[in-house]
Amino acid sequence: MRASADTIYALSSGALPAGVAVLRISGPKAFDALQMLTGRELPSPRKATLCSIRNRNDEIIDQALVMVFPAPNSFTGEHCVEIHSHGSRAVVASIFIELENLEGVRPADAGEFSRRAFENGKMDLLEVEGLADLLQAETEMQRRLAVEQSTGKLSALYDGWASRLTRARALIEAELDFADEEDVPDSVAAQVWDAMTQLRDEIRAHLQGSSGEIIRDGFKVALVGEPNAGKSTLLNALSGRDVAIVTDIAGTTRDVLSVDINLDGYLVRIFDTAGIRETQDVVELEGVRRAVLTAETADLILLLQDKDSFPKQSLGSFENQRHLRVRTKTALHSLASEDGFDLSISAKEGIGLNQLRSVLKREIEKRVGAGQTLVPARARHKKRLEETLNYVSDALDSGALDLAIRSEYLRLAATSLGRITGRVDVEDLLGVIFSEFCIGK
Repeated sequence: MRASADTIYALSSGALPAGVAVLRISGPKAFDALQMLTGRELPSPRKATLCSIRNRNDEIIDQALVMVFPAPNSFTGEHCVEIHSHGSRAVVASIFIELENLEGVRPADAGEFSRRAFENGKMDLLEVEGLADLLQAETEMQRRLAVEQSTGKLSALYDGWASRLTRARALIEAELDFADEEDVPDSVAAQVWDAMTQLRDEIRAHLQGSSGEIIRDGFKVALVGEPNAGKSTLLNALSGRDVAIVTDIAGTTRDVLSVDINLDGYLVRIFDTAGIRETQDVVELEGVRRAVLTAETADLILLLQDKDSFPKQSLGSFENQRHLRVRTKTALHSLASEDGFDLSISAKEGIGLNQLRSVLKREIEKRVGAGQTLVPARARHKKRLEETLNYVSDALDSGALDLAIRSEYLRLAATSLGRITGRVDVEDLLGVIFSEFCIGK
């Protein structure tokens, strides 16, 4: 990131051409830039005003709606301007040419508007990440998860926990500093540790429902089986298009193919893998290796088996992972309960696919809890919460140690919580997080 003393600008709406293009300018010279473009006094704050946008030769570039947002009451906390012009590439390029000629005004870096909002206290780190996820949301559950974060609901939960830790430490300090004073009740210590026991239980329950990564990154389903078990046919049927090549020749699939589907608001990533069997073919052997790696990292394995074949030893290594046994190429009246399979399908004929989708949805809801979105959304959130839980547990389990040491454990717990929202010591994370944003946000 470059110096924040600069004034920055970017296209903040979608790809051109479009009906309307939203150009955003932020920084100390934002209002000067608008006056240069319009040749008139600034409009009233937060009031849309129709203006002619002109170039240096006083020629009209476009008619546009403009709005000004004086600091600190803007998205970034700085002086901000929005120009709503026609979404022509030529119009936007002409406006940008005029802005480029202004000293101290430059194009924005990726995520720079949001970073300035963070640095100026308009958003915390959780809200920033939630905004990034909201912009990229493709399913209803991803949208809900992102909204919970971007509107500050998750931050409020963690800030509440941090406040309880601070209060507990304050009571401990009072007991340490005024141990001989009559004004400090004897029951203070008991109150503190009862409160911390309740907090530990709340954090533990929150982590147990940590489904945010599944909602955000997708529920990963690996299709595993021997050659010609119907994996590629099922992938094509679930995606509604010909993603994988399907032939009667065993070993057609050599690499891992994947497709994303929206299953009633949940993102599901389905992986078609190479048929697992003993082989001397170097390329097919690599495909089998990749199939095993994909299955090991999947949230659910579908073990596919042709209706005419018998269980083979090569699939036994997946039995200890979460899996469902699926009999393929079978008629609907074949009862799974009679042959040891969880369900029977015929992907080619479309038989049993709705039942499979229902089973997949139930599996997802077992992991995430139906409709639950107030959960950790990223791996870093979960890691910091686990640290917090460990420190609180250490404080509770160290009854024989000095109170000062137990108070230090609570301080470390509060620090871990603060790193989630960006309250403390997160400089090394900022570049990574804001690089995920598009230009103009």
